[in-house]
Amino acid sequence: MEKKTFVSTRNACKLCAPFGSTLVFKGIEGALPFIHGSQGCATYIRRYMISHFREPVDIASSSLGESATIFGGRKNLSAGLKNVMKQYNPKMIGIATNCLSETIGENIEQYIKEFQSNDKAYSKIPLVGVSAPSYKGTHQTGFHEAVRSVVKTLVKRKGERKKLLSILPGFVSCEDLRHLKEILEDFGLDYTLLPDYSETLDGVFWNEYRKIPEGGTPIRRIKEMGMSKAVIELGKSLLKSESAGSWLSKEFDIPYYNLPLPIGIQESDRFFKTLEKVKGFPMPEKYKKERGRLLDAYIDGHKYLFGKKAVIYGDEDFVASMASFVSEIGVIPVLCASGEDRLKETLKTLIDPKIMDQIEVLPSSDFMEIAEKAEVLKPDVFIGSSKGYFMARKMKVPLMRAGFPIHDRMGGQRMLHLGYKGTQMLFDRLVNIFIEVKQETSPVGYSYI
Repeated sequence: MEKKTFVSTRNACKLCAPFGSTLVFKGIEGALPFIHGSQGCATYIRRYMISHFREPVDIASSSLGESATIFGGRKNLSAGLKNVMKQYNPKMIGIATNCLSETIGENIEQYIKEFQSNDKAYSKIPLVGVSAPSYKGTHQTGFHEAVRSVVKTLVKRKGERKKLLSILPGFVSCEDLRHLKEILEDFGLDYTLLPDYSETLDGVFWNEYRKIPEGGTPIRRIKEMGMSKAVIELGKSLLKSESAGSWLSKEFDIPYYNLPLPIGIQESDRFFKTLEKVKGFPMPEKYKKERGRLLDAYIDGHKYLFGKKAVIYGDEDFVASMASFVSEIGVIPVLCASGEDRLKETLKTLIDPKIMDQIEVLPSSDFMEIAEKAEVLKPDVFIGSSKGYFMARKMKVPLMRAGFPIHDRMGGQRMLHLGYKGTQMLFDRLVNIFIEVKQETSPVGYSYI
C-alpha cells in the first residue's frame, strides 16, 4: 500500500481555538471577550456564534495589522483594553490570542502584567489571558484552555471548605446547561457551574440593546471554587495536564470526578450516581421516573433501530458519548469522526471492545474524508452538526442534527442532549427519522406503524 506523503484539509471538522475561548468568556458574568490578533478572527467568531445562538455578540479585538506583525502588538492591546473598559465597563476581560499573535511571539501574560502595573486604575478589572492558536488544537482545545486559565487566574482559597460543588460541563448547549442546573437544584446542591452561557447566549427579548447581556457564572463564585467539597468535570478527552478540574483538585486537595457527557442510560447513571455520592442521598423520584420512561421507550423503539448503521461526527466528547448511546440501543456507529486527535482513546473508555471492532475511527479528519468513508460504509443515518448536510444530501441519507454548530435550523442552542431527559429526546428523534424514511419510501404509504 502506497504511503501518503501529503494530506490537505479541504473542509475541517473543527473550528478555531479562539472561538472556544470566546464561548467560555461569554459564560462569565459581566465578562467581555477580546481577541488579541487580526480583526477578521473576531468577525469570523461573531458570525458563527450569531448564526447558531441567534443572539447579538460583541467581541473586541486588538486589530493587529502589517506594522504590528513586525513591531509587536503591545500598543494595540493596551489601546484596545483601555477602549473597551471605557465603552463596556466589564467586570472581567477574557483575552485570547490567535494564530497571528502567537506566530509573531506575543507574550500575553507579560503584556497583561505590564498593562495592569502601569496604571492602577486598570488593575481593578480581572484580565484573563489564554494562548489559543488554532494550529495547536481545535475550538474544544480553546474552550478547555480558557476554563483552565480562568480557574488559575481567579480561584483563591479563603476560609474553610464549603459545601459547594464545582461543575465544569464542557462544550454543551444552552439547554444542556439549564438542565444541569435543574438537576443540581433538585439534588439540593450548592454549586458553581463554569462556564454558564445559558442566559447570555439564549436570553429573553430586549427592548433596548445591552452591550453585555445578563447572566453567566458570577466571578465571586469562581473565586470560591477552591473551597469546594467536590469537582465534577464532564468530558473524557481531556488529559489531566490540560484539565481545570484536575488542577483544582491538586491545588486545593478537592475530590475530583472526571465523567463522560451523560448521554444514554449508562453514562447518565454514572453521572447521577456521582451526584448521589457527593450529596449523600438517592436521586429524586423525578429522575427515577425519567429513567423508567426512557427504558420503556428503548423497548418500544428497539424494532426500528436494531442493526442500523450511523456515522457520528463533531466534537470529540460529543462523538464518544453519542457513540456510547447509540451502541446501547442497537445502532452500530460504523464511523466516528472528529477534528480532535485523541478520539480513539476516548471511545475506548466508553465502548465495549466487541463494538469497537466494528467502528472505523477518523481523528483529526475533514468532511471530505468523512464523506469518502461514508460512501463505502453506507450508513442509515448521519448524526452531527449542520456541517455534514452536504454529504447527507448527496447520499440521500437522513441527518439528525445535534451538537454544534446548527446553522440551518432554529433552536440549536435549545437542543437538549444530556441526562435521561436529553437522551429521551434524542431517542425519539432517531426512531422517528427511521419511521419517516420507511414511510416515505413505501410504495403504498401508510399512517399506522
